[in-house]
Amino acid sequence: MPDESAFLDLTDRVLAAIGAALDAVDDGDLDWSENDGVLTIDCGPDGRIIVNRHVPNSELWVAAKSGGFHFHAEGGAWKDTRSGEELGAALRRLLHAQAGVDVGFPPLSA
Repeated sequence: MPDESAFLDLTDRVLAAIGAALDAVDDGDLDWSENDGVLTIDCGPDGRIIVNRHVPNSELWVAAKSGGFHFHAEGGAWKDTRSGEELGAALRRLLHAQAGVDVGFPPLSA
């Protein structure tokens, strides 16, 4: 990331794209909100999934029932620092496992 301002702008766009994909799901049990770089997805009785930006490391972090994941910009995509899985694929997998919902995410560019 060139600077903090560029990182904030980029992550605002990514969080907005995630929110738009969630809005496209026709499921009454999937509510979400975003506040100051923290996107919270309510998975009903199975808790929440939280996506937030971590400015000091220039990463996006995801917290889910199954664990925590860190994503950094690599090759134009957000990739898990451990597995290399892309952010959209990870969110799709986590939402299916935790909320039983299938969400199609657009490419989440980094």
